[in-house]
Order: sequence, then structure tokens, then C-alpha cells
Amino acid sequence: MNVKTIIFPSSYFSDDRPDEDLQSEYDATAGTGLFETVLFSNDKWFSDEKLVLNNAPTELKYAVYRGWMMKPELYGKFCEKLREKNIRLLTTPSAYEKFHIFPNIYPELENDTAKMLVFPNSKNIDLEKIKSAFSKFMVKDFVKSVKGTNFPKYFDSSVTREEFDRQMELFCELRGSLYTGGICIKEFLELKKYDGFTNEFRVFYINNKIASVSRNSMQPLYTPEPPEKLIEKYAKLDSPFYTVDYAQTQDGEWKIIEAGDGQVSGLSPGQDNYVFFKSLYYCIN
Repeated sequence: MNVKTIIFPSSYFSDDRPDEDLQSEYDATAGTGLFETVLFSNDKWFSDEKLVLNNAPTELKYAVYRGWMMKPELYGKFCEKLREKNIRLLTTPSAYEKFHIFPNIYPELENDTAKMLVFPNSKNIDLEKIKSAFSKFMVKDFVKSVKGTNFPKYFDSSVTREEFDRQMELFCELRGSLYTGGICIKEFLELKKYDGFTNEFRVFYINNKIASVSRNSMQPLYTPEPPEKLIEKYAKLDSPFYTVDYAQTQDGEWKIIEAGDGQVSGLSPGQDNYVFFKSLYYCIN
């Protein structure tokens, strides 16, 4: 498969310009001289599910998407609409769903990640079961938490039923239309900090190769990296393009704290976009 096309969402203000938050990636892609780029109308797709391209190919092209998260059903429609316009995405809907929905990939990561309980929705969560399993725990839906808001970073065994239910209502409000699937209750991990920053790394795996390993929380450059054997252990998962995030715990262990589809996983702060897209090209092709 020869992949030489990257698809980006357009700006909401112009279908002929990339989304402003992805401009640097778009420029880096062009700067490599290895890819052609295609824009789709951000507004028309995410508002009306109408796919409008600025440069639809006349013959079949294989491509990679770089942009915002979509719920799995919308990503499936995205793939279908692109095929009608002679574009086939590298990542299939099933591969996307496996990594986008954390409970789907959790069994393959279980030995090296926080323990987790899964509930089908935000109602009737068995709080006593959670308390008996974890002394501290955090909440996310099947895709993301609401980190950076006034929602509690974690709960402990002192939380009451009334307080927990109230906080779950807040969680659903904060996630809004982005709320996906049900609820994941994860064991809270105490992470080691250096100069006030946790020691987290994001690894992009492309075509089952380690494409990049980058510091993902603005931590100092002197911090240790995840063990090479641990990173290599997860290089053969069933997707052509995915990420795994690793973090060092307070006691010095390394744990997986997240995984995701590579198309919708952000590059790390300070990561060299140009080098990343060169790696993407050579790992795929």
C-alpha cells in the first residue's frame, strides 16, 4: 500500500485553509515533500455529515487522517464517504474503534496499566464495588476524562453516594455531546513529578514500528524514558497507526496511562512536526 495523502479538516472560516490548530502539522506535511494534502470542510462534516473536499482525486488514493476525534459510528461514515471520492483510509473503522474506545483495547494492556471497572452508563454505578476495589479512583467515559476542569482529579473511599452522583452529573455536563459509551472507573496512580511535571511519554506506533517517543507533559529533558522493552512490547497491536502513553509512578514503575487511535492523537508539546511526518511516511511505505 502506497500512502502519500494526508487528510486534514479545514478552518471553520474557510474550506480552503486548514484548521488553525493544525496549521503547523499541515505546513510540516507540505515541507517534507512526501505527501499531498486534502482538506475536507470542517463545518459541513461535523455539522451536517456532508463531505466536501477541496481536492478530490480522480483515481484511488490511500490516505491517513490527521484531525479531531470522531465517535466510531461517525468515523465509519467518514470512511464510506471518502471511498465514494476515491480515498481509502489506512485505518479501518474496526481498528479505529478498537483504540478509540479504551475498554476495547484494555485487555491487551491490562498487565501494564491501571486496573479498571467498566459500567454501561453513568447511572446506577456500584459505588461500594468501586470502593472495595480501589482506595483512590478516577472517572472517564470510554474515551476521555475531563482533566483541566473543576471535576475532581480522583475520589477516595470517603466519597458519599450523594456526592458521587452529583459529581457524575457534572461529568456528563462537561463531556456534553462528546460523551462516548459508558463509564470507566480506573485505579488512581500516583505519578512521579520532576520540577512539578509528571514524567509522561507518548509513543506513536506506525505499521507496528516505533515511529516516535516524545515527552508529553512538558517535563524536563533530564527525566528517564520508559524502558525500551516495555515500549517494544506493545509494537504489535492490531492497528496500523496508534498511540500508547506511558508514565512513571511515584515508586518508579512504568505504567500505561492511555492508548488511542494515531490519527486523532495530538503530537506532544515541542515535538518536531517535520520529523514526525517524515517518520510517518517511511514507516507506512
